[in-house]
Amino acid sequence: MEKFKALKDLVASIEADAANFYEKGNKAAGTRVRNGMQKLKVAATEIRSEVTELKNKATK
Repeated sequence: MEKFKALKDLVASIEADAANFYEKGNKAAGTRVRNGMQKLKVAATEIRSEVTELKNKATK
């Protein structure tokens, strides 16, 4: 559950940069959003793997 909370925190940290990029056209904020989204992708993949592993252990 800690990884899921970290994922939520990461989304929250990207929110201000996303607003700056989409509403104000700040290109540097767009770069930070892209980097944050890559981190989200990695974190989501890790969570998926963990959930699958725990699910498979429970069914044995």
